[in-house]
Amino acid sequence: MLEVTIPGRGVYRFEHLVLDLNGTIAVDGEIVEGVEERLLRLGDVLDVAIVTADTHGSADRLEDSLGIRIYCISEGGEDLQKLALLRRLGPEKTVSIGNGSNDVPMLRDSALSICVVGGEGAAVEALMTSHLAVSDINAALDLLLNVDRLVATLRK
Repeated sequence: MLEVTIPGRGVYRFEHLVLDLNGTIAVDGEIVEGVEERLLRLGDVLDVAIVTADTHGSADRLEDSLGIRIYCISEGGEDLQKLALLRRLGPEKTVSIGNGSNDVPMLRDSALSICVVGGEGAAVEALMTSHLAVSDINAALDLLLNVDRLVATLRK
């Protein structure tokens, strides 16, 4: 569990981290450099889950190499499938990170949501729905590894 007190917002107790795969932690099906090491560190305090429609067919290979559960969703209604996963885990104890339109319901309902505006860009809806936005996935993960940064950004 990761506990964070944010002045003006309260105490958050996160148990889960849900990440979109393509465009968020991977580009063209390949994990962004630096992500694997950060996910391993976060795995000590959070249950990490990756969700994807597996556009590039890399989910099985990545699940094996990362040792992290990857939830494959089917084409069509991806947004609702991601939301269903979030609801199974518990939105009030989950951090979600994404960048696309199909991440919007998941980002909207999570206790903390981070939009990654990386090389693939980010849907404006995802950006406007999230609690904060960062320029790349490693910056997003670093917020969870060094929560003082998160507090500095979100305090009221």
